[in-house]
Amino acid sequence: MTKSADTHCPYCALQCAMTLKSPAELTPASEPGSVPVPAQAAALVAVTAPVLEVSGRDFPTNRGGLCRKGWTSATLLNHPGRVTEPLLKGEDGIHRPIGWDQALAMVTTAVKETRARYGKDAVGVFGGGGLTNEKAYMLGKFARLALGTSRIDYNGRFCMSSAAAAGMRAFGVDRGLPFPLEDLNNASTIMMLGSNVAETMPPFVQHLKGVRDAGGLIIVDPRRSATANFTADGGGIHLQPLPGTDLTLLLGLSHVVIHEGLADAAFVAERTSGYDAVVRSVNAFWPERVQSITGVPAELIRETARRLADGARKGGSYILTGRGVEQHVDGTDTATAAINLSLLLGLPGSLRSGYGTLTGQGNGQGGREHGQKADQLPGYRKITDPAARAHMAAVWGVPEETIPGPGLPAVQLLKSLGQPDGVRCLLVHASNIAVASPDANAVIAGLRSLDFLVVCDFFMSETAAEADLILPVLQWAEEEGTLTNLEGRVLRRRRALQPPAGARSELWIMARLAEALEAPSTYSEDPETVFEELRLASAGGLADYSGIDYAMLDRGEAAYWPYPAGSTGTPRLFLDAFAHADGKAVMTPVAPRRRRTPAPNTDPAAKTMTLITGRLLEHYQSGAQTRRVSELLASQPEAKVQIHPAAAVSMGIAEGSFVSVANERGQVVCRAELSTAIRPETVFLPFHFPELESANRLTEAATDPISGMPEFKFNKVWVRLAADQAANQPQNSVLQTTEAS
Repeated sequence: MTKSADTHCPYCALQCAMTLKSPAELTPASEPGSVPVPAQAAALVAVTAPVLEVSGRDFPTNRGGLCRKGWTSATLLNHPGRVTEPLLKGEDGIHRPIGWDQALAMVTTAVKETRARYGKDAVGVFGGGGLTNEKAYMLGKFARLALGTSRIDYNGRFCMSSAAAAGMRAFGVDRGLPFPLEDLNNASTIMMLGSNVAETMPPFVQHLKGVRDAGGLIIVDPRRSATANFTADGGGIHLQPLPGTDLTLLLGLSHVVIHEGLADAAFVAERTSGYDAVVRSVNAFWPERVQSITGVPAELIRETARRLADGARKGGSYILTGRGVEQHVDGTDTATAAINLSLLLGLPGSLRSGYGTLTGQGNGQGGREHGQKADQLPGYRKITDPAARAHMAAVWGVPEETIPGPGLPAVQLLKSLGQPDGVRCLLVHASNIAVASPDANAVIAGLRSLDFLVVCDFFMSETAAEADLILPVLQWAEEEGTLTNLEGRVLRRRRALQPPAGARSELWIMARLAEALEAPSTYSEDPETVFEELRLASAGGLADYSGIDYAMLDRGEAAYWPYPAGSTGTPRLFLDAFAHADGKAVMTPVAPRRRRTPAPNTDPAAKTMTLITGRLLEHYQSGAQTRRVSELLASQPEAKVQIHPAAAVSMGIAEGSFVSVANERGQVVCRAELSTAIRPETVFLPFHFPELESANRLTEAATDPISGMPEFKFNKVWVRLAADQAANQPQNSVLQTTEAS
């Protein structure tokens, strides 16, 4: 006898549909024990649970397909390295099991003592874009009411914040794709900037087949990525600009559209404002000048603009952005430049054209809508808006003044760790900040300076290893809830497996802690009950879920927000009006800004190059999960620095040589991968690996002044052949192999 559950993949925002099957009588993944757990737990516990069978399910986004990560996703459910009971770090650095009563009492005491000594804002919360809508909503409520702190933000600040800020500025609302993904199928032209979907969300590429066959795919990427390869053999155009020059390139494209009369004059006049200022702002960016800055040939710039305009008049044109152009100190302005270009062409609000940004994390859309952002209340409300505060006070049954004001965005929050006026007690949920944050060495130092660190996780991640207390939580196939995919469609996550006896839902943890802290309002541990409250909280907001319930989702109804009660939802935004009061989209003039001058290279044997970072097909985010899947780890067991052969030969670097990549923030040592797919002045590192292979040891914590997005994609580094080749074998890859075996 088997039990099956129709659910969605735990990884990216494509949220591919899948079915899980398991025996009806399920054994927990592992039983609680009393064995001390070292900071990097190896395979110490025998596997006792059956492995679920994963099958792809037909759904508009994935059409039954899954990537390698999706097919192997159930492997982690019975992984022997699973954390299955609370773990307290001893003075010897070893984590040992304790009971839940003791664990909750310790957290309660730490919170109370921190607040009494330093004030409420000395307690901080760091959330994640992988939390369900219910948990993300409750985390924001718990932080502000139960903990009384304004110091909450989440790892989506590192992902979608620039695109979100640009969308809010231009359209008055932020929904990654304001149209169903299937709309791309019949497009004549699609331009994708800074996104390598062939590796980050492979089933997505099915929706590019038509445009590729028509020769209309345009990819903007400094690397000849797997997605850029689709433009070969007549599939389209690959523009390969210098890192950090995407904004200039977009201004050049807009210059061509305006000065060659390619703009949709009627659309611009009727549905936008700000056109004259944008015209003035792009006048200085004629194609030949843009070529001198970006390295993209002027004729390719002209051809790209003409193809986009021609596509808009025929089958439709789309402009899509990703993290490659957004994770910069000018990321909001770069995304704004892409939006301006799309508005000039009349793409948004059309039935066959559009602009969108590709949300990355599994619930990266829903996770940024309902309150775990520093400046936000549920329903995508501003925490500084008196009407929004009054609405939430009524829903929560508390005085309005009980709700704190805005907090600190993620980078500033992390910089405050352990500081005299900063956070002294931190609770981390669904985020591996020790690997995923910019200037990771400084972040780890901050974690170690805290008075008390609590991490909720199901594995001993690099962040959990730093924790004073680890609280074991559920994995995706062990819980119920909802998520919102990259289209703004709300989906059901369904349980197929009983969790280990000692693991608990974050909802349960927050409910117990709120009770112990005598918090105002209510805190349910039942996901559907929480969702019903979320519906009330979001009603009337930009991200209105009030017309959605579990029953309709369980019937398979497509629910795109905004979905006010009594409506049928909104698959396509902007058909009649944009979300600003006058119904028009706002075009904002933008211009490149000067970056900070990096520290000088003092090593005569090293060459100064530009570092860009990104993902690999086999891994996801910080790698805390995928590095524990043996099939994925066997394919990509370690970080490699991708470098052009011409640059490598000048430094005596051969394929497989150990290379030192360093700057004033830290050093990475890993093997070289020689490739002509990358520009000669640029190197690429994946960000999935820890310790000496951690790319974020090198990234700068400088941020976009509007969004708070860090500078992940443009960092100066000093590259050289590592001094002692024999001594540089990465140690973490050996340990990871042991854990995943």
